[in-house]
Amino acid sequence: MQDEKLQKIMANAGVASRRESEKWIQAGRVSVNGKISEIGDRALLTDKIRVDGKILRVTKPEDFQRKMIAYHKPEGEISTRKDPEGRPTIFDSLPTVRNSRWLSVGRLDFNTSGLIFFTNDGNLANKLMHPSLEIVRKYAVRVRGQVTDDILKQLQSNVDLGDGDANFDTIEDGGGEGANHWYHVTLKEGRNREVRRLWEAFDIQVSRLHRIKYGPFELPRAIKRGRYRELTPEELVEFEKLAGLQSTKVKVVRQIKSKQRQNKRLKARKVFKK
Repeated sequence: MQDEKLQKIMANAGVASRRESEKWIQAGRVSVNGKISEIGDRALLTDKIRVDGKILRVTKPEDFQRKMIAYHKPEGEISTRKDPEGRPTIFDSLPTVRNSRWLSVGRLDFNTSGLIFFTNDGNLANKLMHPSLEIVRKYAVRVRGQVTDDILKQLQSNVDLGDGDANFDTIEDGGGEGANHWYHVTLKEGRNREVRRLWEAFDIQVSRLHRIKYGPFELPRAIKRGRYRELTPEELVEFEKLAGLQSTKVKVVRQIKSKQRQNKRLKARKVFKK
């Protein structure tokens, strides 16, 4: 059995993302076989890994089942696991997952609603959030203010947000009357409050923001606010392809074929002995 980086084991177990796991290790919250761990430490799956004194339940790779759910976030939920102010979080309504926990794929602001994903695989979550993938996010946004053709053109070029340039890849008219108007916009990154900040750069206020699509998955109308749905095997495969990970379906098929070959060899040996 090969050892692995401690933060990778923790992430794969669904305890936290790799980045968060590193912070926990640095804070002295993680130990291996009774010894407080440091960044760079490695461990075996058979080692006794403890987080805050509690043994980490590690699932063997061959027994691990990757899962992913789509959640329709309502406004008024915070995208953290716990909130000091006692506000509801996006994790409150999720189902339990055996020997693991849900990790969110990115975040949505407190006042933003719409599609957000969760997975029990820290590796998948990290890869889907990495900027290099340039996964397209699509939002329905209602704005208040005078929007000119020139502003729409500038929003699709480079806009200085203070922490770098940004822009919408596409902008479609979504209808509306009076001062409030809807637009459908897409972009390929998820910087903090990026959609709102782009509009605010032109003194236009966002009154509603709703994510309707992430990558190949569009938020189904059947998933009401505050509800979730587990992705089908076919939908999960699409995200596994995006992240460059081996499909769980392929892994299961290979395991079955490997088991069948082993059984054949055992039968052949028994026949030979006779």
